[in-house]
Amino acid sequence: MTNTLSEARRAELDTVAARADAAAAPYAATAPGERAAALVAVAGTLAAHAAELVALGMAETGLTEARLNGELTRTAVQLRLFADVVRDGGYLDARIDAADGDFVLGARPDVRRVLTALGPVVNFAASNFPFAFSVAGGDTAAALAAGCPVILKGHSGHPRLGARTAELVAAALDGAGMPDGTFQFILGQQEGVAILQDPRVRAGSFTGSIPAGRLLADIAAARPAPIPFFGELGSLNPVFVTPAAIAERGAAIAAGYVASVAGSAGQLCTKPGFVFVPAGHGLAAALSDAAESVAPHRLLNPRIAAGFGARRAEIFQTPGVSVLAEGELNEDQDGQGWATVTIVSVSAETLRAQRERLLEEAFGPLSILVEYPADADLAGLVAELFEGNLTATVHIGAGEDSAELRELVRVLSGHAGRVLFDGWPTGVAVTPAMQHGGPWPATTNDSSTSVGTAAISRFLRGVAYQGTPQALLPAPLQDANPWNVPQSFAPAGQSRSWGSAS
Repeated sequence: MTNTLSEARRAELDTVAARADAAAAPYAATAPGERAAALVAVAGTLAAHAAELVALGMAETGLTEARLNGELTRTAVQLRLFADVVRDGGYLDARIDAADGDFVLGARPDVRRVLTALGPVVNFAASNFPFAFSVAGGDTAAALAAGCPVILKGHSGHPRLGARTAELVAAALDGAGMPDGTFQFILGQQEGVAILQDPRVRAGSFTGSIPAGRLLADIAAARPAPIPFFGELGSLNPVFVTPAAIAERGAAIAAGYVASVAGSAGQLCTKPGFVFVPAGHGLAAALSDAAESVAPHRLLNPRIAAGFGARRAEIFQTPGVSVLAEGELNEDQDGQGWATVTIVSVSAETLRAQRERLLEEAFGPLSILVEYPADADLAGLVAELFEGNLTATVHIGAGEDSAELRELVRVLSGHAGRVLFDGWPTGVAVTPAMQHGGPWPATTNDSSTSVGTAAISRFLRGVAYQGTPQALLPAPLQDANPWNVPQSFAPAGQSRSWGSAS
């Protein structure tokens, strides 16, 4: 990408990076209680301005009031959850190995290790989650909790909402006494690239499309000093339904499927893109009826509407595709699109034959039902057809178990970050154990998550201190433990008993 920023704009970005860099050390050194209080202050400020922010979101994205209210609540909950993580201090993984003259490999010095903040992080806001994965969303919350200043690159799909949310976040952090430059907001594609390339930025995070995410990941990797880049990109989220599940609750499965595809007009990274059902499933009428009851929903912006229209047309024109629920896409004079649910059906053999045309995400309310024969090797289909995904779902009958089912679950766990049963993947719980990631192309780093308390680890690195005087140790490693964080202690003499536990 050619960057044609003016000298004045480059000077502005240099100031942004300099402020973040200056804030890095003092912000990382803030005591847990102070940093946690700042996160809670941000959550409270956003909640207090909910009506204003939701109105801006509705105007710019077309998402419903109920959806945006729920998303804003989720955003505040994320911030409060990370506040508790910071107060607990366990995320620092403080380890102390006492000096040991009798160490089995020779005298061991005093060694202490702790996780410390990476430094300034640039976070690229998402189009489809203007709160939860945007200005004050999960990446921002995790980076701030880790002690990293954040430079937020706002999304062009909701610029006014982004700027106003950023004002509130910055004011709340300032009011809580955090260093100047702890949080800053920029707009513009070229601006985002330039700040990602700045040597003072130490990590990047992104939620969006595969092409944009790959471009940014490559930029981060190509820097003279490469930096980690955590992108959440595309996902097809396959669902597998057994004959026993169809027999027990076929109608409920059909209704849940349509509702999951219809939610937020299908503009969710966890939308079920492919649902595998046994041939002769008998759900066609139920699916069609459920889809017809869904009211039109505006897509986020004209670019997404155009992309969805082109993808939908390509699927319709693919040989072997049968339409179960045609749905509609209507565009106004400004290019804004209103869509209803589209569901098409193919055989497993057609999916194999037409994989080049069909195995690509349709970002909008469209999903593909795949009919498999009685003797199908579902685990083999996963291995043959799918790359990495955020989620994989299995619907089974009560008490159902078999070697084939266990193999399917084993294979799915290698292809997805979250494997769920008898539910639908839309809706990602904000809870400590959540994993929202997966192998490429779901993410650029399949060992990380962008939801759940483990998300903080992306913005930390380990540092060990050997033979260091107490006064020069960071607070979490001092014997006095002024931050009162959990410390893992390996006493002298322990090494001679390693491996003897039964």
